[in-house]
Amino acid sequence: MTQSRELGAFTKKLGELGWVEGRNLSVEARWAKDADSLPGLAAELVRLGVDIILTPGPVATSAAKRATSTIPIVMIASTDPRRAGAAGLAHPGGNLTGLTIGQTEVVNEKRLELLKEALPEISRVAILWDVERVSNAADAAVLLAAARSLKLQLQQLDVTKAADFEPAFRAAQQGGAGAVVLVESPRAVVNRTLIAQLALKHRLPVMSQFSRLVEAGGLMSYGPDLSDLFDRAASYVDKILKGAKPGDLPIEQPTKFELVINLKTAKALGLMIPQSLMQRADHVIE
Repeated sequence: MTQSRELGAFTKKLGELGWVEGRNLSVEARWAKDADSLPGLAAELVRLGVDIILTPGPVATSAAKRATSTIPIVMIASTDPRRAGAAGLAHPGGNLTGLTIGQTEVVNEKRLELLKEALPEISRVAILWDVERVSNAADAAVLLAAARSLKLQLQQLDVTKAADFEPAFRAAQQGGAGAVVLVESPRAVVNRTLIAQLALKHRLPVMSQFSRLVEAGGLMSYGPDLSDLFDRAASYVDKILKGAKPGDLPIEQPTKFELVINLKTAKALGLMIPQSLMQRADHVIE
């Protein structure tokens, strides 16, 4: 299994709990090229008869939930557990449990605030999202309210396939946007290197939710620490493998958030990040 930083945290915690791949644990990893392939991958795992399905992100969680109502599902970074099938946070019931992404309205507002602090002169921001992402409507309302309070104009950019990213960035540049805020989706994760390259090409700083895009060359990110969420997910897997029912395990929210800044990208864009912001960053890529 390819070890990203997040998966490394997951397998490390599993090892601490006594579960080692190849010894007493077998892992069937499946990677989606886009959201369209998730239902098929979920169905394949169900046919294999796995004991637990781990689902990073709300789209993967929904695909797994549609594929099975019996195999335990441990979700990571879900936006709306109830929409995915949980009866509630304290007692989710059924076969679903895990960790949410937290209060998206708070995180989205904070992202715009941090972007405004990094770029005080900015007046127009492009919001880039996948139109198939289930929580876009809620994100749109939250971002619009936050933008008004910060006196920012928003430009909405929709993508439905990888080929849409290039014209979206071109439209943002032509529309006078001073930066792009990325609403995360499976398509955005898969195409994060392309997004970072387009951002540099069109001279547009990108603010994302997770550090993966910043590591690929985006400017900034603010959101839950994914490594911490994967670490905590291992405890759910441990409990279920030892006999706990997923429906009896409370769904938890993030406790660690991180601000990541790519100073190399800032220099390439000719930006001077305020020292006050640099001092608050959890990670700085130089």
